[in-house]
Amino acid sequence: MSENIDTNPHRVMIGLEIHAQLNKLNTKIFCGCSTAYHESEPNTHTCPICLGLPGSLPRVNEKVVESGIKIGLALNCSISSDTQFHRKNYYYPDLPKGFQTSQYDNPIAEKGFVLLGGKKIGITRAHIEEDPGRLVHIGSIEKSRGTRIDYNRSGMALIEIVTEPDMTSPKEARLFLDKLRNILEYLSVFDGSKEGAMKMDANVSIMGGERAEVKNISSHKGLEKAILYEIMRQKNVLRRGGKVVLETRHFDEARGVTISLRVKEESHDYRYFPEPDLVPMMLLDRIDSIRETIPELPDAKYARFISQYGIQSMHSKSLTSDIKVALFYEECASMIDPIICASWIADVLKGELNYRSNSIDSFKVSDLVKIISMVIEDNITENSAIEVIRTMLDADEYKAPLEIINEKGLGKVETNAVDIAIKEVLFENEDAIKDYLDGKEQSLNFLVGQVMKKTRGRADAKDVREIIIKDIKI
Repeated sequence: MSENIDTNPHRVMIGLEIHAQLNKLNTKIFCGCSTAYHESEPNTHTCPICLGLPGSLPRVNEKVVESGIKIGLALNCSISSDTQFHRKNYYYPDLPKGFQTSQYDNPIAEKGFVLLGGKKIGITRAHIEEDPGRLVHIGSIEKSRGTRIDYNRSGMALIEIVTEPDMTSPKEARLFLDKLRNILEYLSVFDGSKEGAMKMDANVSIMGGERAEVKNISSHKGLEKAILYEIMRQKNVLRRGGKVVLETRHFDEARGVTISLRVKEESHDYRYFPEPDLVPMMLLDRIDSIRETIPELPDAKYARFISQYGIQSMHSKSLTSDIKVALFYEECASMIDPIICASWIADVLKGELNYRSNSIDSFKVSDLVKIISMVIEDNITENSAIEVIRTMLDADEYKAPLEIINEKGLGKVETNAVDIAIKEVLFENEDAIKDYLDGKEQSLNFLVGQVMKKTRGRADAKDVREIIIKDIKI
């Protein structure tokens, strides 16, 4: 038997279908309706074309095609010399035409890959299509008392990216999705902060069984949870001697479970045929010029940050995981030590922003440079610097770093004040000194903490530690 054949009956196979809105365009894919609908009243960004009214004729947004080629190149795909749209026929209330304009046997890009920690995740195809409208269920999908339809989203341009079933765990699937989103944002074709910007379908199977497709997952965390539940469900079916059937399932994020919707459709069920109102598109003469517009992508930027700035691999990975953070870092590194700057952004600022669900846009490069400079110049401690950052992020109105330092008295205390505080702590805590001398290291941490408390965190903890050790051992 060949060593390459996997005979593990419990091997998990995961493939993803990702639908990402090309939402950095001004107009929809086949009409002139604005894409800025997110904060608008329902059904206010529509026209006869995106509502599918009789007699309306679509026209292709050229920028959508260019974005599709750019994405295909970034995913190491082969770009079709010619491509065309098809009608994908099915009825659903959010699809007013009774068919979706998509691509079938001649997609814009195919046979690519994304590197994930040295492993290649195959890209089967990437094609462009229109987004249907939005259904808003009153209650859960199982017990809905009614459904509202908003057609504002109808006709938004989508790129659908289909992977090979190369992922083997929920975590790996989420890491792939994180990286794909990062690539799309680097290309400036996608804004993941918009509602409904990305939806995922996960195809999950256990070796030897049929696959189940879990539809319309709307978050990265939800994707991981849905796949984990589906793996457990299928294993339990097989353990009881049952058979996993080919079906479409829905992920109920509130309950953390998948629910059977219908028997899985195959491509022939959709009765694809070429869209008669849109002619085939010749792409060959566009590919090279679009290739030249592709910016430095995450993997290349990650390697350059390490070689150019001399920063740690883990810091480079953190800084390049978001294009906005990468740009913020490069601006900061042009004004101050890039190694120190990388540590403050990756280890401190990103954590504080994530805790508050804030974007890097909410902080000024000049403010961070000022704060780091004051630490380097020994005017404030690292703890005080962190407090300044937190205060700035939590404030209702903007305050400059120096203003906060003065208001809170965060400037570093004089050396003699630190010496006095140390002497007081040592005099008040003879038992802790004895414990430390007996080998209890945590007692030294206690003494340092007491000094920091007396100085309101304005002393340098490392210096305090060294002085205490020296004084105790005299």
